[in-house]
Amino acid sequence: MTETAPLRAAIVGTGAIAHAHAHGIATSRDAELVAVVDRDAGHARAFAGHWHVPNVAESLEVLLASGAIDVLHVCTPPGVHAGQAIAALDAGVHVVCEKPAALSLDELDAMTDAATRNDRRLAVVFQQRTGSAAAHVRRLLESGALGRPLVATCQTLWYRDPEYFAVPWRGKWATEGGGPTLGHGIHQIDLLAWLLGDWATVQGQLWRLGRETETEDASTAVVTFAGGAVASVITSALSPRETSSIRIDTELATVTVDHLYGHGHEHWRITPAPNVDAGVVASWALPEVEESSGHDPLIRDIYAALRSGEPLPSTAADAARSFEIVTAIYSSAATGRVVTPDTLREDVDRRRSLASPVTDLRRS
Repeated sequence: MTETAPLRAAIVGTGAIAHAHAHGIATSRDAELVAVVDRDAGHARAFAGHWHVPNVAESLEVLLASGAIDVLHVCTPPGVHAGQAIAALDAGVHVVCEKPAALSLDELDAMTDAATRNDRRLAVVFQQRTGSAAAHVRRLLESGALGRPLVATCQTLWYRDPEYFAVPWRGKWATEGGGPTLGHGIHQIDLLAWLLGDWATVQGQLWRLGRETETEDASTAVVTFAGGAVASVITSALSPRETSSIRIDTELATVTVDHLYGHGHEHWRITPAPNVDAGVVASWALPEVEESSGHDPLIRDIYAALRSGEPLPSTAADAARSFEIVTAIYSSAATGRVVTPDTLREDVDRRRSLASPVTDLRRS
């Protein structure tokens, strides 16, 4: 491969989310999609035809042994993410992995260890971090321009009907890892933590209110951050009027983002506290050039970093932080304790599996 050649990408798993990855690769000048693989060969061929991919591999093992790729996009169900990612990293291939990256913190640790020992990069997809508005708000918060963050809310209120959970791997600890807290809420939790920084404590509860699942279908939690902010976090798969929202109240303003699966400038609002100088408020204005959140900017920035040899961008780094918060919600529900980063690592059972007691309030 010459210095000017794009990085050779492959996708394992050609389900719905793989199309977002293929589109992101297609829009990046630093990447070229050269292969796909799926356990359903017919599905893989159809996907390859749609995206004009030259190679449908017989298996992931064959693909990795060929030495024909530089980056593997893992778009399979979460139960196989860790094994596939580690195999790729051990083969000297960078990995871009859909969330949730793993079924447990131990699995995620094994993935990051594989990246370190092979000097490869592991990027986990949290596309809610992207977009020019999110980047602007993060800079305002980090600089102190909005004053100290005090109170926050983080809501992932989505709706998934019973048929959604009829897919064999969904709603089961062994194959999905967790319920909507892990599978859905982690996006907004990740964005909240990207904006507010390291977490300090978590106290959470898991609820089964309306679906026939092993896992929860809703959760509630209180999260405090090292900077002193306290956040109320709620996740639901039972909410017909769907919304994804974050609100952060600081000393000088309220920042809100209300959207569903992606955000642009129109979804963000900064409301000043009374008596804040108009000139100060004007300095908070969103940038004139807008980029919405999504896979495209995330994949673009990942490949730019990989090709240059620079560290991964902040939008793709620190995969463990939001996974730790989610794991801490399950750990707190299981132990009844307030969980800290230190005590989380002491909960060996939750590090191995998120399986936890769920309070079942369904009516028969």
